[in-house]
Amino acid sequence: MTGPADVRSAPTPAFIQSVRAAFPVEAEIDRVLTRKLELRSGAGFTPLSLDRIVDGVSSLVAANMPGPFTIREPRWLHGGASKLQIAFELEWCDAETGDLCRDAMALRMQPPESIVETSRRREFEVIKAMAGVVPVPVCHWLDAEGEHLPWPAIVYGFVPGVSRPTRAPTTQVSGIGTNFGPELRPVLAEQFVDALARIHRPGPAQLANLPSFDLAEAGSREPILRQLNWWRRVWEEDRPCDMPLVNLAYRWLVDSAPVLDHVSVVHGDFRAGNFLYDEKTSRISAWLDWELATLGDRHQDLCWATGPHFGHYAEDGKTFLACGLLPPDALFESYERVSGLPVDPARLRYFRVFNDFMSTVHMAASAWRVARLGKTHQDVTVAWLSMIGNGIADQLAASLEEFA
Repeated sequence: MTGPADVRSAPTPAFIQSVRAAFPVEAEIDRVLTRKLELRSGAGFTPLSLDRIVDGVSSLVAANMPGPFTIREPRWLHGGASKLQIAFELEWCDAETGDLCRDAMALRMQPPESIVETSRRREFEVIKAMAGVVPVPVCHWLDAEGEHLPWPAIVYGFVPGVSRPTRAPTTQVSGIGTNFGPELRPVLAEQFVDALARIHRPGPAQLANLPSFDLAEAGSREPILRQLNWWRRVWEEDRPCDMPLVNLAYRWLVDSAPVLDHVSVVHGDFRAGNFLYDEKTSRISAWLDWELATLGDRHQDLCWATGPHFGHYAEDGKTFLACGLLPPDALFESYERVSGLPVDPARLRYFRVFNDFMSTVHMAASAWRVARLGKTHQDVTVAWLSMIGNGIADQLAASLEEFA
């Protein structure tokens, strides 16, 4: 595709239609990405006051909840490189009993654009579907189109816990190189593997509650092809320049795409940093950040969780710990035992290339574009992420050379 140098900063209807036609994706993903481009030439991110967000939350609650209520103790939540978040207490009166109730809640709202442009509707649906399967927040309300708040958002229950030991040093991005320590590791590792196995074996009830997800069927290559088109489309929408490597990786991934052997809910970002745990009990209290969830191949999560960027070496300086918890081979062995599903080394190799391809799109294209146009509240973090895009591309080249 060719066009004026600035067409990606101010997309024309013709450009938008061209990427839609070239890279067909799921209906909800198409809606979200099209909306992103249609709004791109508009205003960037403008800092919002807490009062402005509370007003929007009040409007959303009033539209869904009869009777009086009060929002108390609103406060910003920090962390992540994608969405705006606040916590608050909702005080309300039970109409049947007359009791005064108080619930801790959190708002998760997207900025004008983020490093990953995703659907709040899909995120809301999958969190609700996973209730009772793994620990997740209680879902309350969805503002899918930003009718009440400045941008699309969800409100769910606030879950207490930490994502890393409070004694651990703060890292630039949550979950990168987190050291849980030798005593906590095995306790969290067991829960980590168990949760992954449960997520990957959805029942009919879970699948029936995902109307914004296109169906996936075992024996088909369609689910992975849709994902490849998703990220190839985002590359075309966001890239600052051409990079033949990305096109080469896309073609290899399409040509080598494996047939799906088992339909899983794929979390999409299953790793340290995306779960909370109670430091007193060492129990995981919630799995978060489901915005990249899809229906597809379990090896995508297995490969992502064992990637080098989320782990570190144990005290012996030789043993690599996936997500700072356990060696990859031990993780795979435990996963097979708990889930009853096999781990295929060939599929792991495929998804190593896929994950590097997707990460290159995130860092070298979306992060650069979002930072340049001033579309996010996390401008410093996103700009830093864009700088490592070339390093991620080098890893993609190495993965292709090794596995292709």
